[in-house]
Amino acid sequence: MPHRTFSVFDGSTFVVSNGRGDLVASPSVLHGFFSDDTRFLSRWRLTLNGEELQPLSVADIDYFAVQFFLVPPPRSVWENPYLSVVRRRLVRGTWIEDLRVMNHRNVTVAIELDIDVDTDFADLFEVKDGDVREREILREPGDRELVLSYRRGAFLRETRLAARGECQVTEAGLRARFSIEPLEEWRMSVEISPHGEQRTARVPTRPPATTFDDTRVEMRAELDAWLSDAPALVTDSDPLQHLYRRCLVDLAALQSYPEIVPGASLPAAGLPWFMSLFGRDSLITSYQTLAIRPDLARTTLLTLAHRQAEDFDDFRDAEPGKILHELRFGELTDSGELPYSPYYGTADATPLFLIVLDEFERWSGDSQLVRDLEPNARAALDWIDRHGDLDGDGYVEYRRRNEKNGLENQCWKDSWNSILFADGTKAEPPIATCEIQGYVYDAKRRCARLAAEVWDDPDLAERLETEAADLRRRFHEDFWVEDGGYYALALDGEKRRVDSLTSNIGHLLWSGILDAEPAASVARHLMSSRLFSGWGVRTMAAGDAGYNPIEYHNGTVWPHDNSLIAHGLARYGYRSEAARIGMALVESAEHFAYRLPEVFAGYEREDTQFPVEYPTASSPQAWATGAPLLFIRTVLGLEPSTHGLAIDPWLPEEIAVLELYGVAPAKQQLAAPDPPG
Repeated sequence: MPHRTFSVFDGSTFVVSNGRGDLVASPSVLHGFFSDDTRFLSRWRLTLNGEELQPLSVADIDYFAVQFFLVPPPRSVWENPYLSVVRRRLVRGTWIEDLRVMNHRNVTVAIELDIDVDTDFADLFEVKDGDVREREILREPGDRELVLSYRRGAFLRETRLAARGECQVTEAGLRARFSIEPLEEWRMSVEISPHGEQRTARVPTRPPATTFDDTRVEMRAELDAWLSDAPALVTDSDPLQHLYRRCLVDLAALQSYPEIVPGASLPAAGLPWFMSLFGRDSLITSYQTLAIRPDLARTTLLTLAHRQAEDFDDFRDAEPGKILHELRFGELTDSGELPYSPYYGTADATPLFLIVLDEFERWSGDSQLVRDLEPNARAALDWIDRHGDLDGDGYVEYRRRNEKNGLENQCWKDSWNSILFADGTKAEPPIATCEIQGYVYDAKRRCARLAAEVWDDPDLAERLETEAADLRRRFHEDFWVEDGGYYALALDGEKRRVDSLTSNIGHLLWSGILDAEPAASVARHLMSSRLFSGWGVRTMAAGDAGYNPIEYHNGTVWPHDNSLIAHGLARYGYRSEAARIGMALVESAEHFAYRLPEVFAGYEREDTQFPVEYPTASSPQAWATGAPLLFIRTVLGLEPSTHGLAIDPWLPEEIAVLELYGVAPAKQQLAAPDPPG
């Protein structure tokens, strides 16, 4: 257990420790107290009479609180502990740590308790790379308070530790020397607060924690309110019931609070590396959760519109109308060494913004938001045509402007080696991936509807419909791999078809860009043994030269990817195939304590009998959390229609009962689905 990591978190603030509750950071160990993309503490090590404690159990029922039950290490199997220690930890903006030392003997016991404290104020990207630079840290001990600080120009980071209880504060940490009477106990509480100043705006935080008990009561009440506000699921599938609740809890845990919409939240991308705003991740999560938490989509749209690029900036890959990829607040970003203030290196977030804008209006009926964001939507459409199409061929391509720090691949598979030919050769930019063309097709059709029904611009509506139809025709001609019967992953800089077989083709079903005959071929490939592992659709087909079941984007299984694929299969009438993928995710979740990770390995189900963990997967992660929620919508056939809420269920054989009560449009009369078109 000491080697396992345990996390407590809330918004952008989190603590990662070992099974003793200690933070002992190293290049290979992610420990620390993090906020605003900065590690505020790198060491927090408790010893009793000079020894590390042994964990008995860890209670991490709440995402925001954890309790470690510890004893001194026994000298032999015949010795029973006579002392026990309980460390209670809670995070909400600040970190509250309560210590309780209990004497189980009938004699007085002398105790020497020490907490070693240190920090490196490392930028999260340094921690991720395992290469933390040295900083000059100022240490200021006071009366039961220790302040650790670091300044670089206008950038300030400060950690304040305030102890409640009898102890001595030194530059190295906290020290307590005391005796415990027979069958008595000793207590101490410490509050650790992160503070900072910088040129760029930081993430707003909720009111900080006060005491462990009072704050836990408040946060549990908030969580109960969040859960009760979500639709109620009734099902005979016990795994799905557990998974549904876990998803709702993790959505609550990943809430981030943007300054532009006071009191509202949107989903941060994931713990530990992505506890921030990500355009693509937040938009896809918003889409997945529209039937459950439509408020997330509204906040996401407003926040991304507020930070939509207005000018060209090669360093940040910004162009007018573009939707951001990522927003960070660490030192390397604030100093201008990294471009995340924000960074716009993504080619798919802009059409996804338009897709979610339309889908939100369909679910909520909030046409006023669509009117308010009309200038942003028009700017996004303009980006697609003017700046997204780098060579005027009618496709959205990407090529990074920032050669030093920019992302080489700017699609959802954004690792450096994710776009490969079937023979393993790396594609060279500019690159037009297939799924982004599908997103553009969908975005233009959706905006044609908004132009006709909300913006009162029939000319724009007609133009967008014409452009979408032309894109659909050209796409099949240019991307179809004739001898394979599927669509190329991408076109490279020389307009060659990147012919590897990947899960990206499933997104084409989600977008609706395919005709019926090629869609049938795509569905067969997705469910073939080369792509479908039994636990889900792999990102790359087994047999391609680049395939590796534990390569981040070239053979692994991503829950969010599978949720969109299943949704697309259902759109084209492949309900059985969609249900099979969805149930594979549900069954996978049982092996991950009902918390689907960002990604897991693509090994064959028959070979492993359980899904194999990916070593650095984020968990919880927003769009993995949203995947089961979209699956529920998919198998129920829930869609907003002109008559209210349409329902057209097709349940997998493992589920006999599936009911969802309290879906927002359900207050209107249930109706048959609108005809496809």
